[in-house]
Order: sequence, then C-alpha cells, then structure tokens
Amino acid sequence: MNFEIDDQQRDFASSIDAALGAADVPAAIRAWADGDSAPARKVWAQLTDLGVTALSVAEKFDGIEAQPIDLVVALERLGYWAVPGPVTESIAVAPILLADDERSAALAAGELIATVALPPQVPYAVNADFAGLTLLAGDGRVAEATPGAAHDSVDPTRRLFEVDASGDGQSADTARAYEFGVLATAAQLVGAGQAMLDLSVSYAKQRTQFGRVIGSYQAIKHKLADVHIAVEMARPLVHGAALALADGSPDTARDVSAAKVAAADAALLAARSSLQTHGAIGFTQEHDLSLLLLRVQALRSAWGDPALHRRRLLEVLS
Repeated sequence: MNFEIDDQQRDFASSIDAALGAADVPAAIRAWADGDSAPARKVWAQLTDLGVTALSVAEKFDGIEAQPIDLVVALERLGYWAVPGPVTESIAVAPILLADDERSAALAAGELIATVALPPQVPYAVNADFAGLTLLAGDGRVAEATPGAAHDSVDPTRRLFEVDASGDGQSADTARAYEFGVLATAAQLVGAGQAMLDLSVSYAKQRTQFGRVIGSYQAIKHKLADVHIAVEMARPLVHGAALALADGSPDTARDVSAAKVAAADAALLAARSSLQTHGAIGFTQEHDLSLLLLRVQALRSAWGDPALHRRRLLEVLS
C-alpha cells in the first residue's frame, strides 16, 4: 500500500503554507489570548479561500467532498501553523454530522464555523464563543446545543464549554464523526511536531556554547534525529488511518487510534526536545515555540488522550 501523497496534494499543502506563512498566525493567536479573535477570523477566511473549510462537505452543498487523505494533508499544515479555533470540529467533524443538512453549505462557504461535543470522549465543545453553531452528538443523533459554563484550557485559545441540547436533533453517523475527529487531531499533532522540529533545527544552527554552534554537538544531532524519526513514523500511520476511513475498513478504529497515539507521542517528544534545544527562551511568551508547546498539550488530550486510545487498541487486538 502506498502512503505517499501525490503532486496535487503537495501543491495544496504548499498553497496553505504560503497563505498561512504570510498571515502572521502567531499574532492572531496572541490577540485571541488577549480577548480579540478578529485576526483569527481573518485567518479562517483565508482557509475558506483555499477550499479547506469545504473539504469534507458534500458536492451538493457546494463542497469539495474530498477524500480523508486530502483532509489529513490540509490539517497537518494547519497544525504546523497552529491555526486557532475549532479546526477539528468545524472542518472534519461537523460536515459528517450535518451530512444531509443544508447548513453544510454555510460550512463550505466559511459563513458558519461549528464546534462539537461528543460525550463521553469529547465532553466539552471547544471555542463555542467563537463558533456560530454548537452541536451535541452521540448515540447516532446530533442536535444543536446551547453553550453553558466555560473552562480554561492549557491553551488560552481553546476555552472549553459545557453544552445542553436545545432540541431533539436528527440522525447522524456519530461513530464515523468521532473517527474523523481523532484523525484530524492526530494530523494537527504531526504538523505541530514538524514545526517544533524545524524551529529547533534552525535555532541549533544559531545558538552557540563553548565557542561552537550547538547543532555541531552529537548529543543535539541525535536528539533532533530522534524527533525526525518519530514524526516520520507517525505520518504514515495517519495516512493509513485516512485510507482505512475512506475504504470503510473494519480496522478503522484500530488504525485511527494507532495514529493518534503515535502522533501524540511524536509531538510530545518534539516539545521536550525543543525546550532542551532552546533553553529558557522557549518558555517565554514572546517566542513562537511557546504557542506550539501549549497547543500540543491541548491536542494530546483532545478527542481521546493517548491512554484512551491505547486501551482501544488493546480491546481491538485482544
């Protein structure tokens, strides 16, 4: 089985990088943490222009109806740039829950941003104050929900909201939606891990100790090589899980959980290595590494933490 992406997907990823690289996403993240989400909305408008918000929406609602692998390619880049907001929920999950709902057209057009709670694995809806639609899903049904009490997250751009259903709702493929949520989160973790590795490699070429750049020391080379290997091992698992979802494989749960565990572990290793490489400056709010560190900690537990997915793997394999 070939897990490589094709030239069209590479070009799509490059176009996302070009747009987000020029959008000053770190400034948008910091503005959000200070209570101003307007810059982040401009970033989301760019995602709409690129077609990212329409990826999983059916063609009958003017969506792209792309394959899960296309979604993974896009969300890895969004994870790389640490795009704030309910990325997993609005781009990957809501289109599955609202598959035959006319509101899907607004999702595709970027006129509507959605967030989702799917208890027990996803008890809170992230960024319900930013989203225009809050959904509560479970047991094969989805309903519009009203946000309640808010809870702070380790990432200040990811406030978590209690929700209550505001109606009976409609039938939905909640099991498949959950798998898409896990996969989308795993893809973002791979992207964040790659971003931290790139920052560390760049910094290791500049920082000096004892008259030498630290990147010349074998210990640093080995540490960064370990991160590179971890990220490169996680990426094909994420791609493989996307193919399993596309094919409706009976092994989908196994593959998706394996991808989330590998991606979470790779991102955590990247975070630790980045801090060791950067030293005290990596802890400061002024350094962009700090934004990725907080995002990784939040995403590791989102849509099921590694312990939950390891248990699911054991149940499937036993």
